[in-house]
Amino acid sequence: MCRREQPIFSTRAHVFQIDPATKRNWIPASKHAVTVSFFYDANRHAYRIISVGGTKAIINSMISPNMTFTKTSQKFGQWADSRANTVYGLGFATEQQLHQFAERFKEVKEATRLAREKSQDKMELSSAALSIAAPQDLSDELQSPPVMCVNGPEDKLYRSQSADITLSSEKERIKKMLSEGSICEINLEAELFSLQDSNAKLVAALHEANANVEQWKKQLAAYQDETERLRDQVADLEAHGGHGPSDMLKDELTQSLEELENLLKAKDEEIRILQSKKSDFHELEQEREEAIHRLQELEMRNVDLERRVQNAEQNLASALEDRDRSENEVQRVVQILDVKIFDLNDLRQSLVKLISK
Repeated sequence: MCRREQPIFSTRAHVFQIDPATKRNWIPASKHAVTVSFFYDANRHAYRIISVGGTKAIINSMISPNMTFTKTSQKFGQWADSRANTVYGLGFATEQQLHQFAERFKEVKEATRLAREKSQDKMELSSAALSIAAPQDLSDELQSPPVMCVNGPEDKLYRSQSADITLSSEKERIKKMLSEGSICEINLEAELFSLQDSNAKLVAALHEANANVEQWKKQLAAYQDETERLRDQVADLEAHGGHGPSDMLKDELTQSLEELENLLKAKDEEIRILQSKKSDFHELEQEREEAIHRLQELEMRNVDLERRVQNAEQNLASALEDRDRSENEVQRVVQILDVKIFDLNDLRQSLVKLISK
């Protein structure tokens, strides 16, 4: 299955959402720093900010030209999303990461504006017989909430050189496993969002098409009745040739009959096209089921990775405890040897004195 959205920029940050009750306080959306990525949908020419924490998406924000990313401190920024009816906040580790994210947000916003202007120009020049209208962007003007700084103490653990090498290699291996799971999870989540959008649009189109089919069926029945009536009238006129209308009236009736038959053929073709769209809907539904199944498999894999991480942490903790016990035992033996050496030194001095006497 081909991917419609591709990541174009990624960074790590702490994610917050505004409290819906007070509209002033921040609520942490993730316990730790998570990956926040810009995605580009080539088919729809749209940009989206997506971040996945655990098994759910904590950010799914479609970029619109009237959005604004505001730096409220040296390491914190925010933007309002009226589609999601919330305000997102990001806390970065460095000021440089905040600056890079803000610049990329500005570039994506400008690209979205240009794409929308081109799309509007094309829509004004084209006249499609059947179109699916996308919902217009809502206003993104929300009151900027206050900034809440979150600073936590950094714990430092002093270890020997050999223990540090073992611990760092184990951490690198754990980070690699988690990063592989996070990348797959983000890609599958993006595919699922795209399928859900396509599914919703196709369902709306099918509802509208079904309503049009019912109306066309009624029109077809009326046209068929009118055609039969005209045919009967023409037959009756031909049977009473001497008392019927002129040849000009017969030509007009024949022309009207041909126009009605052509209209019937056109309506039949439209019904056939709508029925073919139903098969496309079933294919999209199957793809969505496959994406959900793959997401469930990924969740199971993440559970297994978490279990392996916990086992590795337990092994590291037990190794550190064993090392501390060994160091304590060595220190105790050294102290005992110091006492024994001191006693032997006293004994040697005593023997020297005895010999000298």
